[in-house]
Amino acid sequence: MAVVVLDKICKTYGNNYHAIKELSLTVRDGEFLILVGPSGCGKSTALRMIAGLEEITSGTLSIGGQDVADLPPKDRDIAMVFQNYALYPHMTVFDNIAFSMKLAGRSKAERTKRVHEIAKTLQLETLLANKPAQLSGGQRQRVAMGRAMVREPAAFLMDEPLSNLDAKLRVQMRAEIASLQRQLGVTTIYVTHDQTEALTMGDRVAVLKGGVLQQVDTPRALYNRPVNAFVAGFIGSPSMNLFEGRLQGGNLQLQTFSIPLPASAFERAPGLAAFEGRTVVFGIRPEDLYDSRLPSGAALPSIPALVKSIEELGSELIMHLNIDAIRVDSGDPDAVEDLSGAANVVAKFEAASAARMGQRIDLAVDATKLHFFNPQTHRAL
Repeated sequence: MAVVVLDKICKTYGNNYHAIKELSLTVRDGEFLILVGPSGCGKSTALRMIAGLEEITSGTLSIGGQDVADLPPKDRDIAMVFQNYALYPHMTVFDNIAFSMKLAGRSKAERTKRVHEIAKTLQLETLLANKPAQLSGGQRQRVAMGRAMVREPAAFLMDEPLSNLDAKLRVQMRAEIASLQRQLGVTTIYVTHDQTEALTMGDRVAVLKGGVLQQVDTPRALYNRPVNAFVAGFIGSPSMNLFEGRLQGGNLQLQTFSIPLPASAFERAPGLAAFEGRTVVFGIRPEDLYDSRLPSGAALPSIPALVKSIEELGSELIMHLNIDAIRVDSGDPDAVEDLSGAANVVAKFEAASAARMGQRIDLAVDATKLHFFNPQTHRAL
């Protein structure tokens, strides 16, 4: 186990493209840290720099207190699990897992003992004689994990290891990987573009955008206290709704209606009061919007809305509505929210809601859960 420290790490390519810009990050001993962000944000590049597969343009990198920036990958005491598993197709599961031990000159008895220990942990005992082509995607992923584990490295590096699996298997495997990491207690850095994966697996999550670290914190803190509109819009599924409004006399004035703000809104956002009479960006998560006709939304302030479409998920309804407001882009290039209508809003309703497509309803807003951002810098107030 080891502490991994990145200090002002930069990566610049020959065309003067800055993939990573002064990334400073400390991964604690035994911690499970997730690097997350949209495509092209630099998360895989950062991981490859830690692994030694990409040269560091500037900055320092240490693993276990040793400066490894100039060391080749084999001397960094790390093990990497790739997206495509990278198994040897002509070797059995046993031989794939044991390969690094064989190269290191370990005895056959030692190799056999260690492989069987790992196979038991990963539930691969009955598959040791099989070749990769005979395995499912989840089984191949476990073999790749076993090959990394057998080395007993100071740190695991995982580059989107679940992206090739179907949705059901991804859910199962992320639970298995998180459980295994806690069991082993090995420092782990895990890259994903899936923010749901990040929130459910990591001790802490580091959010990147354009090669710049936006925020690193626990999943709960990222969700409840995003430092800017990008993190607010990226973390959460469906993503946070972001709009422009004008703060006027303790109310949030939109185009043709206003939302009265409780005192707690100003307590949550200490910088909000300074925007009296000015425009602010505000956000509300889909789960903090309700059907005003249900008990959960009856006592809340409401705004008029038009139901555009409904996704029925059984336990809940994902509502796509129009309101008279100006929508703000979070800055996430991979965002899937519909920005074609300037006033599109997404809400999560209870399955008991009787709202129907094309219907005009009152959309209840939990104003105590509003988030506020500076319209120029998009920093949280």
